[in-house]
Amino acid sequence: MITITLPDGSRREFPQPQTVAEVAASIGAGLAKAALAGKVDGKLVDTSHRIDADAVLAIVTDKDADGLEIIRHSTAHLLAYAVKQLFPEAQVTIGPVIENGFYYDFAYKRPFTPEDLVAIEKRMGELAAKNEPVVRRVLPRDEAVEHFKAQGELYKAEIIGSIPADQDVSLYREGDFEDLCRGPHVPSTGRLKHFKLMKVAGAYWRGDQANEQLQRIYGTAWASKEALAQYLTMLEEAEKRDHRRLGRELDLFHLDEYSPGMVFWHPRGWTVWQQVEQYMRRVYQDNGYQEVKGPQILDRKLWEKSGHWEKYRDAMFTTESEKHDYAIKPMNCPGHILIFKQGIKSYRDLPLRYGEFGNCHRNEPTGGLHGIMRVRGFTQDDGHIFCTEDHILPECVAYTTLLQQVYKDFGFADIIYKVATRPAARIGSDEIWDKAEHALIESLRQSGCEFEISPGDGAFYGPKIEYTLKDAIGRPWQCGTMQVDFSMAERLDAVYVAEDSSRRHPVMLHRAIVGSLERFIGILIEQHAGALPAWLAPVQVVVASITEVQADYAASVAKSLQKQGVRINLDLRNEKINYKIREHSMQKVPFILVVGDKEKANGTVAVRARGNQDLGVMPLADFLQKITSDIAMKV
Repeated sequence: MITITLPDGSRREFPQPQTVAEVAASIGAGLAKAALAGKVDGKLVDTSHRIDADAVLAIVTDKDADGLEIIRHSTAHLLAYAVKQLFPEAQVTIGPVIENGFYYDFAYKRPFTPEDLVAIEKRMGELAAKNEPVVRRVLPRDEAVEHFKAQGELYKAEIIGSIPADQDVSLYREGDFEDLCRGPHVPSTGRLKHFKLMKVAGAYWRGDQANEQLQRIYGTAWASKEALAQYLTMLEEAEKRDHRRLGRELDLFHLDEYSPGMVFWHPRGWTVWQQVEQYMRRVYQDNGYQEVKGPQILDRKLWEKSGHWEKYRDAMFTTESEKHDYAIKPMNCPGHILIFKQGIKSYRDLPLRYGEFGNCHRNEPTGGLHGIMRVRGFTQDDGHIFCTEDHILPECVAYTTLLQQVYKDFGFADIIYKVATRPAARIGSDEIWDKAEHALIESLRQSGCEFEISPGDGAFYGPKIEYTLKDAIGRPWQCGTMQVDFSMAERLDAVYVAEDSSRRHPVMLHRAIVGSLERFIGILIEQHAGALPAWLAPVQVVVASITEVQADYAASVAKSLQKQGVRINLDLRNEKINYKIREHSMQKVPFILVVGDKEKANGTVAVRARGNQDLGVMPLADFLQKITSDIAMKV
């Protein structure tokens, strides 16, 4: 007799061992049909897995995150199956699940074409429709190596050959295609219905440029037709919002081969930058931060003492002068500690909050660069709070409230909260990490935030809260952070005089709200599809005359608005007014003021708002009141 405990706590007894599929069938025909896999005592297994002892079992369906991952991994195998049928000489390598989909790498004598992808996807559909069972078997390692060598699958044989000799390996077969895999997989190919192949790219075998180049086919797979359609629509919308294209079209910035991973800001783009920076500067001022500025280049000895040289050396730009090694700073924290150390600090001075718009450099791989979202040179709204242990909780609670307001002002309402806990490679004692993790978790509880734990994802010097935004089309962007650090101040000999006159090391809270300004501006561009709200727009108002006769009046309107701090573009060109309106609309200007003879005679302006909205004719004072209100309300 074996006892199966289900997620709701109920128990079922069986006189003999049962497969996951049999347990599902005993619960109900609907669940049996929906079952993709099982989770036995926390381990994912196939529905064919036989349970021969008491266990806790959860049936996995396509409504579960695990179920969706199994669908995607099984679809990667279906892709390889289809490729082998259409291109028998192709060799298969690996095919993992990635965010929103999967890929599979192949070695083939010629590049796959777009027409090939169409044919492969069609064949995948045909193979899925056959509803072939997916069957698992286990072989000794050496036997599996010989099996794949005999089939000419040398890459697969090499993968298996790297596994310890005393380990067995599992293989999965569907039809006449068999692949190496840990599993689990869907019970049959008929469960794979909603997928699409996306693109082909190059990839080196085992990620090493010294190895041969393979072809990587990317795909996506979903649990339903609706989910697939929604994802493809989101991709289309994301393409329209791509900050790189909009950056060119709106003349905001460019990237240049003479400085890869660095941004060349154009006047309009730099105006947006300044609006973000000045807004954050006011946040500093209003919340007790003292703005500081540290040097770009610091001696290697400092980075060794802080621990960064050991952990980040490969990502640091270095130089040498007069037999001394230096590094361009990849982060601002050691410099802030050096500022803190100047003069004697008392417990009465704490918490002491420093803020810096610190320019940092990291030697990111060329292949990882992405527009202004991932760069080598970036500026952070970086802040460090030097405090006591008693200050940690209230400082973290106050910070979360502040961050929520900032994100709201920039148009983001949906925030995901994660607490990243201690990694395997770290500095500091377990007791210190316990305190730090507890403070972060408790601060989110007191803030009323739902959160999740990310085990092992903390920095080497302390745990952190990660604040992730969701944009207008549902994409997540991790921006803000709050990190508790009990170690770095001690490593760099920073102390304060405690109430009992002893010398103690302050706790250091590392925090950033927008993070990299470059990346955040890229997010803003995509969030608003380039149509930035009036308070951020590089040009807030265009004043356009219908003919040259109204030039003087148009200029006076522009001057009046400029005196009130409105960013103006005056268009007096000898062009048709509809041409002017269309051109400025393409530049996504919030307001276009048209002035003709009637407006000149009456001291009014004809107002057109973004989105082809005709707001009618109004006195200039009324328009000024409207735009001033929009800017103040950040809409």
